Amino acid sequence: MIALLEGKIELKTSKFVILKAGGVGYKVFCGINTLGKLPSAGAGAKLFIHLYPRENILDLYGFLSFEEMEFFEMLISVSGIGPKAGLAVLSIASLKEIRASIASGRVNLLTKVSGIGKKTAERVILELGNKILVSGREVSKLVADDETVEALVSLGYQQRQAREALKQVSSKVKGTANRLKEALKILGR
Repeated sequence: MIALLEGKIELKTSKFVILKAGGVGYKVFCGINTLGKLPSAGAGAKLFIHLYPRENILDLYGFLSFEEMEFFEMLISVSGIGPKAGLAVLSIASLKEIRASIASGRVNLLTKVSGIGKKTAERVILELGNKILVSGREVSKLVADDETVEALVSLGYQQRQAREALKQVSSKVKGTANRLKEALKILGR
């Protein structure tokens, strides 16, 4: 079984890379976050690989970290979550945010993925909630950040803008109201 590929990126698209290792080009599907962090064609790269057999095809899914690959494998073990949906989940937020969302039982992050409805999101939370380790601090910060993002969106900002601004807010700033004030200062620059 293929677990790791290291080689030269021959081609990089919006859904996959062709990674040449040992004289063979491998088509490796990756999430948006992974693709964004990979260098352009011609550069070297190393990806942890999940081999997914389907019908007469063996699909390869690539990840920058072993932790991300393990989480992907947990996700696709849930009925109703295939590899494409698993990559989409990993593309909507950081691994830390996704884990905290599942651990706290919040379906709103998962339902943002096309093809994952409320029932499937609840199934993911039910099946994976006890398997995911996050600190209580991370969960409370996620709740405050979700409320802050909702407030910024209601003020007319796009969700992506709101999340980017919140990433710049110091982790020392606590509470929804205070984080909202700081995010507005950043967005007002």
